[in-house]
Amino acid sequence: MTHPTIVAIAGAAGKVGYNLAFRVAQGDMLGPDAPVELRLLDLPDTLGELEGRAMELHDCAFPTLAHVEIGADPRTMFNGVTIALLVAGKPRKPGASRSDLIGTNGALFAEHGRSLGEVAASDVKVLVTGNPANTNCAIAASHAPDIPRTRFAALTRLDHDRAKHRLAKKLKVGVAAVTHMSVWGNHSSTLYPDVFHALVDGRSAWDRIGDLDWLVNKYIPAVAERGATIIAKRGTSSVASAANATVAAMHDWCLGTPPGDWVSMGVASEGAYGVPDHLCSSFPVTVDATGEYHIVTGLEHNDFAQARIHMSVAEMAAEYAAVAAMGLLGPR
Repeated sequence: MTHPTIVAIAGAAGKVGYNLAFRVAQGDMLGPDAPVELRLLDLPDTLGELEGRAMELHDCAFPTLAHVEIGADPRTMFNGVTIALLVAGKPRKPGASRSDLIGTNGALFAEHGRSLGEVAASDVKVLVTGNPANTNCAIAASHAPDIPRTRFAALTRLDHDRAKHRLAKKLKVGVAAVTHMSVWGNHSSTLYPDVFHALVDGRSAWDRIGDLDWLVNKYIPAVAERGATIIAKRGTSSVASAANATVAAMHDWCLGTPPGDWVSMGVASEGAYGVPDHLCSSFPVTVDATGEYHIVTGLEHNDFAQARIHMSVAEMAAEYAAVAAMGLLGPR
C-alpha cells in the first residue's frame, strides 16, 4: 500500500459528515487505488459518536481505508493533512436563510483556518461545505495567511449538479448530455446558473430552449431555492446530495476535470469578471493534471446575466462586510 492521503472531516459527527466518511473511505473521492487516513473532527461531546463511526468504518473493511483517528482538537486533527473537508457548523433549519448562519458559524471557520495555517501540509486543499460556504471560505482563508488562497474553495458543486439535472429534465435528455454548465456567484438564493454557455449533446442549450420566461420564473428559482425546498419537505437540509457534491468537487480538484468540460467551484476571484479579489465566488473552472484549478476566461455575458451575477456578488460583498464588522476576518 502506498502512503495514505490524510483527509480530515470537520463536523464528522453530523449527518453530512457521516455520509461523507464512508464515501471517502471506499475510494469514491481519490480512486480505488488511493489509500486514505481519515481524521474525524467534532465537538468533545460527540467523541462517543465518532468512536462508533470509526468502528463502523473499520467493519466495512474498505481496502482503501488505512486508519481512522477521532478527536476534538483542530490543531491535532489537522496536523499534516493534505485534504480538509470543512462541513462543520449548525445546519440551516426551516424558515432560516443562508445569511442567518453567518454569525453562528463564522467563529468556527476562523478557528479552523488558524489551525490549518499552523499545522496542515504545505500542499493542503481545503473545501468548505458548511454554510454560508462562500463567506466561511473567505473567513477560513483569511486566518491562514501562509496558505495560498488558491488552496481554499467553497462548495458550489451541489448547485452545479442541481442546475444540470433541471436542464436535462427540461430537454428530456440524460444528465451526461449536459456539459459546460456553470454557476456564478454565491451559494444562496441569488446564485446564477448559466444556461447560455451550457451545451447539450455538444450544441447550445439556449438555442433549444429560447424561453426567457421559463429561465427567469422557473429554472433559476428551482435551482437557487432547491435547498430551501428540500428543507421544507424533509425538515432538514440536504445530506446525501451535499456529501456527494463534496466528494465530486474534491475528486475533480485532485484528479482533474473531464476533458473538454468544466465544473463550478467557489474560489478566490483574483479580479476575474470584475468580482472583487477578496471574495470567494463561484466560477466555471478547469483543473489540470497537477491539481491546479483555472478560472475559465473570455466568456461573454448578456445584460440579463451580468445583472444576475452583479446581484449575487453584491450579496457576497455585504456578507464579507458583515463578518469584517464582527471581527471575524484574519490578518491576510
